[in-house]
Amino acid sequence: MKLRVEHTTKFTYEEPITEAYTEMRLCPSEGSGQRCLGFKLQVEPHGEVTQYSDRFGNLVHHFDTLQSHDQLVVKATSEVHLSDTFADYQRELSPLDNFDYLTTSLYTPINDQIRSFAMSHLVPDDSTATVLGLMHSLHSSMQYERGATHVKTTAPEALTLGRGVCQDFAHIMLAACRAVGIPARYVSGYLYNPKSSTDNSADVDAQAASHAWIDAFVNRNAWLSVDPTHDCLQTVNYVRIGVGRDYSDVPPTRGVYKGQAKEALNVSVSVSAI
Repeated sequence: MKLRVEHTTKFTYEEPITEAYTEMRLCPSEGSGQRCLGFKLQVEPHGEVTQYSDRFGNLVHHFDTLQSHDQLVVKATSEVHLSDTFADYQRELSPLDNFDYLTTSLYTPINDQIRSFAMSHLVPDDSTATVLGLMHSLHSSMQYERGATHVKTTAPEALTLGRGVCQDFAHIMLAACRAVGIPARYVSGYLYNPKSSTDNSADVDAQAASHAWIDAFVNRNAWLSVDPTHDCLQTVNYVRIGVGRDYSDVPPTRGVYKGQAKEALNVSVSVSAI
């Protein structure tokens, strides 16, 4: 299947600022059954866009807007080809990856509640069954609710609350997997929902477009990609952008600007079949 993704980010300032440095992680990744057929990044005011690969292999585009401006608009357009299933048969992790994906992070501290939740679904000597059990349980016990959490909510906070968005579901899964010794990484990307073009309900819109899920390194021979928000494995409808220890490693946008004006951020995303 081929998908087209349009991701527009608008930064608006109360008064003109003199400089803004911005990083964007918006380009679909290559591999594991996914091919990026095209990617275009448009910036207004216009500026030179350069790129680098970060520690986790994610492609990062960055630019410095030097002229005075009160609005910055970035439009990313992607076309991607997707296979029916995700497949990454990595035989072993590097020592650094093993450390990063097993260690607690900013969003995934492990407390007694996380540990108890994880241990209650541990299947000895079968990490695949453990991960699937955690996914099913989390999906059935957590309620998807926009506004219940915020961008800095941690896994223990979301689990206690019992509500949250895809980012929270992913962080709880990461913390639980790591609590029982299963390396796991955060995945950022997009989710195509065919119903979004015919169904105007809030539930459909809320769980489509920008999305987050996780990969777990199971039985020491492969990555298993699971989505606890929807209680399923990654399918042909998922577009992968980047991976990391948690959300802080793969935010769509990150930057700093020079000036005292307050910033407002507006994001719109559309995912369509082509």
